[in-house]
Amino acid sequence: MEWNLRRMESELRHINPDLLQPSKSFKKPSSGTITINVGGFLYTAHRTTLIKQQGSFLEELANGKKPVQHTDSMGNPFIDRDGPAFRHVLNYLRTGELQLPDDFREVGLLRREADFYRLSELVEAVLDWESQRAAQREAAFLEMTDSHERSQGLKVYCSDSTFLDKVKGRLVQISKSRLDGFPEEFVVSSNVIQFRHFIKSEPGSRLVLKEDSTFLCTLDCLKLETVMLALKAGFKLVTSLDSSKGSVVAAEALHFVK
Repeated sequence: MEWNLRRMESELRHINPDLLQPSKSFKKPSSGTITINVGGFLYTAHRTTLIKQQGSFLEELANGKKPVQHTDSMGNPFIDRDGPAFRHVLNYLRTGELQLPDDFREVGLLRREADFYRLSELVEAVLDWESQRAAQREAAFLEMTDSHERSQGLKVYCSDSTFLDKVKGRLVQISKSRLDGFPEEFVVSSNVIQFRHFIKSEPGSRLVLKEDSTFLCTLDCLKLETVMLALKAGFKLVTSLDSSKGSVVAAEALHFVK
């Protein structure tokens, strides 16, 4: 048996000496997947994913522009960088969006990794994510004021514009709306929305109506949905309510902090 193995090895070396040698280079495939070893973690991605950002480290690697300096025992290109962080790099290339868990604590590391791979768009996305989290850590103030005058209507102010974006999205969902987005005529600024247009359909019911009738909802419903979103987002009501006026939606002014 041992003699047969030696004879087979001898014949293979005679046919092609490279068959028994580990791969020393990374050949660019015309299509298909590519496996990369990043800090001991194996990642497999489609070649089109890696080449999305021209001029990046990964684009040059996948297109064969950059020679492979190191390979692992299986012949895969080896990159001596943080393995777990590369997961977020690869997901960004796949989706075009930076999706990090709320408790992510290695943003500085991820920013450095993105800079190493020369992914400028990912660097910007990480910086934006940091700015949003910093804003969320600051105290936020929410105010809702309800005036029965048509010129004023219902006004919602929030120092955290990201929360107001959630309010806009929710109000479009619960309204009898034929719109893809929130009506711009109700937007005062990134921190303020104001519903000035009302019609009374019946006693005790006030309706918010867009000028072209593509947005229709009761005012009480808008107020209640905003209050529920505020409580779910961690805001605390600081306004003393008058029990004689009924439910929270009957209050003329509500103030929340977070």
